[in-house]
Amino acid sequence: MKVVSLDPRVNRLPEISGIDSISRKAPLDQFGTYEVFVQPKEGKPFQHEGIVHAPNLELAFLLAKETLTRRFMCSSIFVTDTRNVFVSPTTENDQNVYDLIPSAGPAQGNARPYEIFHLFKRGKQHVHAGQVAATSPQEAMWIGGQSLRAGKMIYNVWAAPTDTFRFTRDEERDLWLTLPEKKFRDAAAYKAGDKLKTFLEKK
Repeated sequence: MKVVSLDPRVNRLPEISGIDSISRKAPLDQFGTYEVFVQPKEGKPFQHEGIVHAPNLELAFLLAKETLTRRFMCSSIFVTDTRNVFVSPTTENDQNVYDLIPSAGPAQGNARPYEIFHLFKRGKQHVHAGQVAATSPQEAMWIGGQSLRAGKMIYNVWAAPTDTFRFTRDEERDLWLTLPEKKFRDAAAYKAGDKLKTFLEKK
């Protein structure tokens, strides 16, 4: 009788067969990754907050809401599969990354909207810069360099097709309303600075 394990780690182990047996490598069964962008307040730009692992875009949106926006004020999020995000080279010091992105040449095919994100400081998060219409990610970055650069030093650029995002719908915005009675969950409610000041004064 064949013993079946309930441990998924055991089930992923290859079966032992004849030494001359050749088979196709099985694909990985782990969830994909999704990039999460958060708008802390109405009117503020969206910024990259992190990633979540999920089986599909809709569940990634829900997981992002539960894991990345529970401890601070948030007015909206949007999410896209990591595979939809195209990344430029990364520069440092006084070299602007847009100086390294060549023209995409003549347009090929129909243009589609792309969301553009800028990295203004190494070690920080990418910030949403705007939307451009382009026929390819490279063209989107090049157009972004012409229209969204605004004289700022930018060290890295992300571009992702707009139609690959799961945006917050208008009827969903009240999901992020923080009730007054929940303010105790915010870090500011602990008043750590005041407590430290009182302790030092007593000393």
